[in-house]
Amino acid sequence: MSALKRIRETKNLTQEELAQKSGLSVRTIQRIEAGMLPKGYTLKALVRTLDIPEEDLLNIKIVQQEIETVELPVTITENESANLALAKIINLSSIPVAWLPFANFMVPLLIMFFTKEKSRIIKQIISLQILLSIVCPVIFMIVALLKLGSRAVMITMVMLVLSNIYIILRNAYEMDKKSSLRYKLNFSFL
Repeated sequence: MSALKRIRETKNLTQEELAQKSGLSVRTIQRIEAGMLPKGYTLKALVRTLDIPEEDLLNIKIVQQEIETVELPVTITENESANLALAKIINLSSIPVAWLPFANFMVPLLIMFFTKEKSRIIKQIISLQILLSIVCPVIFMIVALLKLGSRAVMITMVMLVLSNIYIILRNAYEMDKKSSLRYKLNFSFL
């Protein structure tokens, strides 16, 4: 719980009441309670309205104490295990269409929508396939436009498909061993 929320609740104020008294928007109050530190005019308005010193509002020791007292389980729950199994299925479902770059993400995407499972690992798997469906045709077209011959074009096409299959299988292996992905993106298309 943030310092502002704790102080606001001890003064028996709602977010709307505090916003009205301080002249700030409700969204600003929500952002500060979510973890954003107030600065400048916002800080002064809250301090004046709540009649507290600035240090009380900026005190993050309360939040740190709450974080330290929460203990997270180390074992994988049954639900996470089911999600990992589904992630493996979604990952491996790309193999039959790996040779067709624009379709290699469609089967996993359909499975994700039908199962309504949108975990971070599943989004990463599909995002990686979407990226590959963009990059592989570009590489293929570059080789074709360089006119290196039909043999080079065929070798490029085979190498792109094999590299996609390798990425899929390597990620499946890592999910079995470490419950994480070997190849993942720092962003998500979903």
